[in-house]
Amino acid sequence: MSPPAALIDRFVTAQLAGNRREAIRLVTDGLGEGGAQRLSFEELYLEVIQAAQYRIGELWLANEVTIAQEHLATAIAQLALSHLYPRLPRAARLGKRVVLACVEGELHERGPRIMSDFLEMGGFDVDYLGANVPTESLVKMVTGRPPDLLALSATLSFHLPALRQAVSEVRKAMGRRVPIAVGGHAFSGSPDVPRALDVDIYARDAKEMLDAVRRLLAP
Repeated sequence: MSPPAALIDRFVTAQLAGNRREAIRLVTDGLGEGGAQRLSFEELYLEVIQAAQYRIGELWLANEVTIAQEHLATAIAQLALSHLYPRLPRAARLGKRVVLACVEGELHERGPRIMSDFLEMGGFDVDYLGANVPTESLVKMVTGRPPDLLALSATLSFHLPALRQAVSEVRKAMGRRVPIAVGGHAFSGSPDVPRALDVDIYARDAKEMLDAVRRLLAP
């Protein structure tokens, strides 16, 4: 079942109030205890936590919340994800390794962190590098220990040049030996950009990414 709109409203309210205990309670109630699961992990991740964060972003763009409030809300969203992580249902390991990173300059890591957890649920091993990974360091890591897939994320559109640069440098170093996937909110206003990039996968959200990676690496 899909989460009720009231749950998202309460989660956003808890975020803006800085009420970490309430946010965790809402996540726990949504997951259910004692085997009585009310919502799936997919619904909690995408339709509650991510949807709430999109709403916070809209409020910030409308000047209805401050940058400090947005940071507070983001920290609580990260805490909720940390609370869910130990409980993730995981498929049997596939023996395939994914390196996942935010491109250089990109500090927003909630989306790729959700993507990392989805890939783990799907049976993939994930090296999650987090925010603002310098392109030079990324290339060194990929060439030193090539993964089965490199996944790159950009949330803000002005980080798309850094993403293009990262793709270009990895291709120069590795050719087609390492497939590349890209995703992130930065593409929402530039849907044609992925087609212009030399990448193997473009996905709009974590579920779409998992499905695409499965088709590529574990058909």
